[in-house]
Amino acid sequence: MKTAIIFDCEFLCLEGSQRRFWCAAHDPDPVIAQLGAVRLGLGDGFPLLGTHKAYIRPVDRFGNRYALDPFFTKLTGITEEDLDTEGVDLGEALADVDRFSDGARFWSWGKDELNMVAISCYIAGIQPSIPAIRFDNAVRLLVEAGMPVEDLARTPSNKLADYYGIEHPPLQGHDALDDALSVAYTLQHLMKTGKLRPDIFDRL
Repeated sequence: MKTAIIFDCEFLCLEGSQRRFWCAAHDPDPVIAQLGAVRLGLGDGFPLLGTHKAYIRPVDRFGNRYALDPFFTKLTGITEEDLDTEGVDLGEALADVDRFSDGARFWSWGKDELNMVAISCYIAGIQPSIPAIRFDNAVRLLVEAGMPVEDLARTPSNKLADYYGIEHPPLQGHDALDDALSVAYTLQHLMKTGKLRPDIFDRL
């Protein structure tokens, strides 16, 4: 069965970082600290075939570990203890999620790969291990399914499944795996109801 990988990542921020485009003197580089991914089957009921979650130890341009801001911990639930006990280096995290993907394309709500690969690898001083051609924007899939553009602009990934009234287990917003699951549940629903053809994943 063909598959697609739906992923999300949480990257460092302070309160107001997004509004400032991470350009204030005290803003951290927007490097990732958590990655979540879901393997979505593109045939025979469109099953969710597996999940993957990783904590990444975020480092600055000098190789020093970033300390988490309390705002970021409150937003995401990610703690220093999570990173100490479960965190891995960025290179290892990318290799692990690439193995999980088994060569399938990666889709995120927006362009999370720019933080996951481009920025994070640049800051860490390592070569990106997954090429840009492997990534795409899941927003384009929702456009194909007929979601109004104005709704796309105001619906974050963690609210997408609720937008469509999909029943699902409880999800925590700004948790990378749960946000990826919200998008995956939505794509699964749209394919089951015939609003999205599975071959669109190859045609876009």
